Amino acid sequence: MNYTLSKIPERSKKPRQEGLTMVMDKGLSLREVEDMLSVSADHMDIVKMGWATSYVTPILKEKIELYRSADVPVYLGGTLFEAFVVRDQFEDYIKVLEKYDLKFAEVSDGSVVMDHDVKCDYISKLAQHVTVLSEVGSKDAEKIIPPYKWIEQMQKELDAGAWKVIGEAREGGNVGLFRDSGEVRQGLVEEILTQIPNDKIMWEAPQKAQQVWFIKLLGANVNLGNIAPNEVIPLETIRLGLRGDTFDHFLNKL
Repeated sequence: MNYTLSKIPERSKKPRQEGLTMVMDKGLSLREVEDMLSVSADHMDIVKMGWATSYVTPILKEKIELYRSADVPVYLGGTLFEAFVVRDQFEDYIKVLEKYDLKFAEVSDGSVVMDHDVKCDYISKLAQHVTVLSEVGSKDAEKIIPPYKWIEQMQKELDAGAWKVIGEAREGGNVGLFRDSGEVRQGLVEEILTQIPNDKIMWEAPQKAQQVWFIKLLGANVNLGNIAPNEVIPLETIRLGLRGDTFDHFLNKL
């Protein structure tokens, strides 16, 4: 840091297992990636190339190499995995991971109907090749999954070999863990935490109010995902109690 302040929460160090910041790349140019990394690389743990944007990105290999040069791993959005699976092209998906030397992959079923045992089988198969993040929750705002089902699916996916389970929110933060207004489904989150360890969950929280809520509940080292490129530094200040939203939160606890 650039100067010394007392009573700052201790942040985990990279490479870390908790306190992760997952950044959403929805189609950044190489110049934009360079600019982001120049100021934010130290606070970025992993980048998701959102949904199937990698399919139409003309500079995909160069972009992945640019992130890799900054020690920031990349994975492709779960919707791309679903696009391959629904077309019966799972083996082709594995070839894509190998072609671009990707070490992480996301398994999701937010857009397709998939038996959960089948999903877990995909997780197990992929875990033999890469580190797997699996996403729980639907992208359909009308589909409300009861808490016990979230817990059951998360545990089974961890047992199948997932490194982290992702709580679905989409890039807008208005489905899954959240109401369409963006408000956190507080009871859902608290019930999930009675059974699933916090460090095993990546909470998608693209909105500032959502990030603040999770940090106040679970501390500076909560895993947060779907963070916009220009929100990486602001999020780090929220984690450290250096933005108005959490300014007083840590002062009396340290």
